[in-house]
Amino acid sequence: MSENVLFMTLFGSALVHFVITAVMGLFARHRVQYLCLAWVNGIFCCTLFGASCFSHAIAEGEPGILHPAMLLAVLCACYLQSIYPLNISMPGFLQWERMWRYASPILVLLAIYIGAALLGSRIVYIYSAEELVKNILSSDILMRLCALVLSIYYIVNIFLLPHRLVRHANVPRYLLGYCIALGVSVVFYTCVAIYYNTALLAIYVGLFTALNLYLMFRTLETLALQLPRPVISEVADVPEESKEKELEDFNEANLHRFQRINFWMQNHREEWKDSTFGRDRLCQEVGLNRHLVLQSVRSQGFNNVHDYISSFRVAELKHMIARGEVKTLNDTLGAGFGTTQTVRACFLKVEGITLDEFLNSTEQAD
Repeated sequence: MSENVLFMTLFGSALVHFVITAVMGLFARHRVQYLCLAWVNGIFCCTLFGASCFSHAIAEGEPGILHPAMLLAVLCACYLQSIYPLNISMPGFLQWERMWRYASPILVLLAIYIGAALLGSRIVYIYSAEELVKNILSSDILMRLCALVLSIYYIVNIFLLPHRLVRHANVPRYLLGYCIALGVSVVFYTCVAIYYNTALLAIYVGLFTALNLYLMFRTLETLALQLPRPVISEVADVPEESKEKELEDFNEANLHRFQRINFWMQNHREEWKDSTFGRDRLCQEVGLNRHLVLQSVRSQGFNNVHDYISSFRVAELKHMIARGEVKTLNDTLGAGFGTTQTVRACFLKVEGITLDEFLNSTEQAD
């Protein structure tokens, strides 16, 4: 692999991690669980920037098997990637204390390795299995094997994360799959560290960056569900159709059309409580084409016509629950949803909490 390609890979990955660090750092000011994501991605950002400065040496180098630099890199990567998916929610000083305690084996190993180097221990270059067996009892090789064993310990912890996280009901499912993918990528990186190959190293950097981007986007998706949703205001009188043509202001015209649509929805509850009711029937009833209906609902903060109709159905479902009409999950279909899976998905999207959580809170209030 050429030096330029490797440089662009490392530098591009560093830029991506800089963006992730900035975004997670912003959210960490409001929620402490994003602090771990922010500072770990910041470490990855600085490391990748530094590695890009030595892209020539990395591209041209042949460190052989179990080189100390590669082993220390994989050890630190395994450690950091085994902690930051947890999004540890605790005060900063407790978080740092826990991280230092978890890192103590690495720190002890580094101290011993640096001390041995200062005392004159030489680096043994190994390029074959026979050379490894021949020098197995040298202090340098023993230290490398200790680093490899410690890396395996952190890798095992990564694979155990889904099992540990599943005990917590508030952990999103995507995080469980992410941890498994992360563990596989770290195993791949460990193989690259043992049998060095520049092309495979670049592939790992790409996979590693893609996984971190995925986690950031899913985190942002979770935050988006908690944003305030558009509020549907009551329309007392049906707006005049003729006035719509007189309005020159684009926003005013959209608002006028939206009020027409809203008035019809308010007064035809039985129509949209039919699960087959959708965008086409709404367009037919209000006398507007698809483009104008979509444009009107988007002007008031809705993503699409489906979300707009779902907001009415979710509001109706909440009224049904308040009136005690919902005894089983199938009773929720009376609000106009086609399946119970659709009920759950729409309720979470509109309200920001699951239907089960809302039902539990309603029961506790009663």
